[in-house]
Amino acid sequence: MYALLGLCLALATLLTINALAACAVAGLWRGLLAKWTRVWSANARSRLLFALRFAPFALALLFVAALIVPSYLRYEPAATAEAVSLKLAVLAAVSIMGLALAAWRGLMAWLTTRRLIADWLRHAEPITLPNVALPTFRVAHKFPVVAVVGALRPRLFIAQQLFDALSPVELSAALAHERGHLAARDNLKRTLLRACRDVLMIVPAGRALDRAWAESAEAAADEHAAQTGDSATALDLASALIKIARLIPTGTQPTMPAGAFLIGEFADGNLAWRVERLAQLAGAQTNRRKYAHTFGVSFWACACALLLALSFIAADARVLAATHAMLEYIVGALR
Repeated sequence: MYALLGLCLALATLLTINALAACAVAGLWRGLLAKWTRVWSANARSRLLFALRFAPFALALLFVAALIVPSYLRYEPAATAEAVSLKLAVLAAVSIMGLALAAWRGLMAWLTTRRLIADWLRHAEPITLPNVALPTFRVAHKFPVVAVVGALRPRLFIAQQLFDALSPVELSAALAHERGHLAARDNLKRTLLRACRDVLMIVPAGRALDRAWAESAEAAADEHAAQTGDSATALDLASALIKIARLIPTGTQPTMPAGAFLIGEFADGNLAWRVERLAQLAGAQTNRRKYAHTFGVSFWACACALLLALSFIAADARVLAATHAMLEYIVGALR
């Protein structure tokens, strides 16, 4: 009973903290950060959104690992007579189902991507393009695909019709956009987000958070292309986006669980904004990489500070004793 009670408490706490933190993050984004970060670079904004999506589960896991488990092991008698109540068992079961669902989503995303790559490779031929290091294939596909597919071993697929539709400079700009996705590891991030969708997906603000990350990731890749090329690269990319959008068959969109389209996941309503922004980037040519770098350094500094603070807190016997007293109250309240 000792081990079962501890496991149920850890799982129930993980679920509760994750749910509360997820709702708080959704409210924070919708009420404050969505407007405040509009002036940020797309790179920094996408990094913030990804961090916000993972913060609830990370905080819940840290709380359980640093406080719940140590306090239970230190202060709960091994011969405890406390039983697992029905309410506590239900919370633990919901938590287990959530973790199992996340693992299932991750597995299905991997399998779907693997089947997609295998299907495309049957209709593709290997090609070599300048300044492209990853395996590249020309594929016969009705959708005007320019996509990096795969999280761990990415491949670049380009639809046959695009070699005729795009000029060499437009194709080069499109490839620079895809290199931006590779540099940001967006395919791996997309796979993790698909696997770890939690209570945020239940509320509209949560769905908006996921869409905001996808849109920011595309804009960040646009920024990467504009910053790595000359002043005309942004305009060439805008021209490529417009041409590709015109080639999209009505009502079609390939499944891409671990891949990044040039046209993006939400072409409807978002393409015009991207074209306008690329025109602004072509005119200003403002290098914002330093802001993204500053955000990355700040994020990891805060994460390290949080881990250090939790380590000191977890080492304090008074904190562990107070945590165990809270666990005793929770067990009593759930009887």
